[in-house]
Amino acid sequence: MSEAAVEREYMEYDVVIVGGGPAGLSAAIRLRQLAAEEDFDISVCVIEKGSEIGAHILSGAVIDPIGLDKLMPDWREKGAPVETEVTADHFLLLGPAGSLRLPNIFFPPLMNNHGNYIVSLGNVCRWLAEQAEALGVEIYPGFAGAEVLYAEDGSVRGVVTGDMGVAKDGSHKDSYTPGMELRGKYTLFGEGVRGSLSKELIRKFKLDEGRDPQKFGIGLKELWEVDPAKHKKGLVQHTLGWPLDDSTGGGSFLYHFGDNLVSVGFVVHLNYKNPYLSPFDEFQRFKHHPAVAETLEGGKRIAYGARAITEGGFQSVPKLTFPGGALIGCSAGFVNVPRIKGSHNAMLTGMMGAEAAFEAVKDGRQGDELTAYSEAYEKSPVYKDLKRVRNVKPLLTRFGTLIGTGLGAIEMWMNNLGLGLPFTLRHKKADFESIKEAKDCKPIDYPKPDGKLSFDKLSSVFLSATNHEEDQPVHLKLKDPAIPIAYNLPKYAEPAQRYCPAQVYEVVRDDDGSNPRFQINAQNCVHCKTCDIKDPAQNINWTVPEGGGGPNYPNM
Repeated sequence: MSEAAVEREYMEYDVVIVGGGPAGLSAAIRLRQLAAEEDFDISVCVIEKGSEIGAHILSGAVIDPIGLDKLMPDWREKGAPVETEVTADHFLLLGPAGSLRLPNIFFPPLMNNHGNYIVSLGNVCRWLAEQAEALGVEIYPGFAGAEVLYAEDGSVRGVVTGDMGVAKDGSHKDSYTPGMELRGKYTLFGEGVRGSLSKELIRKFKLDEGRDPQKFGIGLKELWEVDPAKHKKGLVQHTLGWPLDDSTGGGSFLYHFGDNLVSVGFVVHLNYKNPYLSPFDEFQRFKHHPAVAETLEGGKRIAYGARAITEGGFQSVPKLTFPGGALIGCSAGFVNVPRIKGSHNAMLTGMMGAEAAFEAVKDGRQGDELTAYSEAYEKSPVYKDLKRVRNVKPLLTRFGTLIGTGLGAIEMWMNNLGLGLPFTLRHKKADFESIKEAKDCKPIDYPKPDGKLSFDKLSSVFLSATNHEEDQPVHLKLKDPAIPIAYNLPKYAEPAQRYCPAQVYEVVRDDDGSNPRFQINAQNCVHCKTCDIKDPAQNINWTVPEGGGGPNYPNM
């Protein structure tokens, strides 16, 4: 037992991993592979806040199999759910009513998707979890990492899982169970984008010192079952342009896979300026474009979700290690923005972190910095992958979508020929600093959803199977409850009610329009973290709810 405000049970492991995504599961598998190869037993635990592995995994996803090849070269023979190889790769520039297909020959080789696979990343993670458990990894879904556990010398000693059975007023219900301490010689954090514990660690250990601000996008995705006559298995279609204006970064994807399934998604870069912009509503009207509607008409929408995406790339990757642990995967931000891919890098960094932790434990160490991980990263394909596209995102920010995309393509071609720019363009400010005051922007009149191609937020949240225990403390914490109405509403028209893709935040008024109040519908939260990123006052702190809460994504 540990002495704390409540008595907590604890369990000891060699390595504790927070997050059951591609990075965390790859790390766990690699640790147990090394244990078998070197006949040195090592205990490994993975905790996952979702109700099951894959429940909170949301991605396009077209994956580069390089990560799987390195982790498990026989993944095909073992039946990995990676079956739909890309057969056609289309890139369209959209206008309000028409589209222009850009010839593939214009794009640098790294943009080519042939040899990649269209997958449900959630199902890939479910399969990876099976492989991990077969190797002896202990996996605990439904347990959220709520606190970082520190040793007396300040090093990370593990994590504390969230308490269960706490009422909204903070009192303990009959079902109350205190969280458990999971102690590790090393702890790897693979929480994904803007993880609450990773954010604390970056701040505490100043891991972002000397780095550019991290940049983000919000990705919204729906899964459709379409008319078999319209299904083109293996087709990958990306677009730029309408409905976003040239100064607002983003784009879309349509991926045909499986049995008449199409993943349709829309990404908006979170450095957008107009506080009246609603990423969700931009997505809904995008689906009415002829280049998209022709595929979806007559089909059925079967799932919905949203998730933030790291976009800062090379110059925003923080220091990866601190005493007692490391950041892996999207907790550090290894997404290659122009390729719209990050899963392979998440897996590779998870493996590198695991290899460093294994050697440290084998040498009898604990609680120090895994410097071998940082050194491996700087010599790795991940580092090279990010470095060669490092100027694309800054070019988009400076020059807009059309010119920025052209310049980015030229620079990627130059890098391919060994003639890239000898300097790195910087990300000058965080995304929340980009938003303009409402008085300087025009409201956007979004069309009403038709219930066939476009839908409202609440019916969409229903399809995400999101569920939270209603009588629990609100996990979206306001540092100052007065700010939304006193500051954000008059200055920015309170953008939270628009940037949230799940109608978590509302400004409610009396019947006569007076007495505005800020309402948080925490039960709707799909854990996208956009509020934590985009709030102009940085007043919202996203924390984990009771374990098992949130979306339950099927086949996403």
